[in-house]
Amino acid sequence: NQLARFEVDRDRPELVEFNGWRQKMFMDNPDFRYRVASVRDDRRYRIAGTVGDAAYLSITAYVSGGGLEAAAASRIDLDSLHVDDEGRFEVTLSRDEPTGGGDWLPLPEGASAVWVRHFHRDVDRDRPGGCTIEPLDGVDPPPGVDAARFARHLARLGRSIEAIPAVVAAAVADDLARPNRVRPWSEMAGGAAFTEPGIRYLRGSWRLAPDEALVIEGEPPPCRYWNVLLYSRVLNSLDHRHRPVSRTDGTTRLIDGRYRFVLAADDPGGPGDWLDTEGRDVGLFVFRFLHPTADPALPTVRVVPMSELDA
Repeated sequence: NQLARFEVDRDRPELVEFNGWRQKMFMDNPDFRYRVASVRDDRRYRIAGTVGDAAYLSITAYVSGGGLEAAAASRIDLDSLHVDDEGRFEVTLSRDEPTGGGDWLPLPEGASAVWVRHFHRDVDRDRPGGCTIEPLDGVDPPPGVDAARFARHLARLGRSIEAIPAVVAAAVADDLARPNRVRPWSEMAGGAAFTEPGIRYLRGSWRLAPDEALVIEGEPPPCRYWNVLLYSRVLNSLDHRHRPVSRTDGTTRLIDGRYRFVLAADDPGGPGDWLDTEGRDVGLFVFRFLHPTADPALPTVRVVPMSELDA
């Protein structure tokens, strides 16, 4: 992810696949497919793509002060996009509304990044969508290697990487100090820190002995989409390619309209869904609810000896 940022060209941007399984950081979400481009607020661009089997799609422009300081400035989503019978769409990105009509994402002053998200209920089976971005204004060929520019970008990359340990430590301090509970993650509301503005978050953590499990039970609010996902203490998702570390509203086995997640190193069987902690004694979990009709209610969270779980 950071190396991709090193090669940013806002005149000729690319929608780079972001937070794949090789570069997980800062609470990636493997049930989404992300693509990110850096842009200029005084340029015009076109994004063209396909929805695939995504349950939802959004395109969001962010104003950023650098690092993780960002706020959503404009967005367009699947409900307002014009999608043809083959699942294709096109969006113009610009400061002023295009005269020819069509879908438009405003680029307000200070807009510097655009994120495209495909939401999936079963990402391993769904047909993937995709998208590209192209500039609509004429641009000169890129300059040759500029030693001073290269040095600036390299220094910026170094500062970003150097800051990560302190950022992560501060982000998880409360989770580690007060584990086995859940709270509203209000700091991420409204598109802060490059998040999706339509999502409401719940966040919690676990601290377990090898023979213990964390049982989370609750009722999801009526909403467009939701999922739950496990993370390590350094904010990367667990091994979603080989282990059951996430569930969506399409893969969760509800019991009388309620979910029951058992976080443990081994599958205990019984009702509900097992989420694999990989044997980690400490970790985090996050619920995401898209367009809920009400604030999500906090689930119950309790530590249970594995020997006492229903078989």
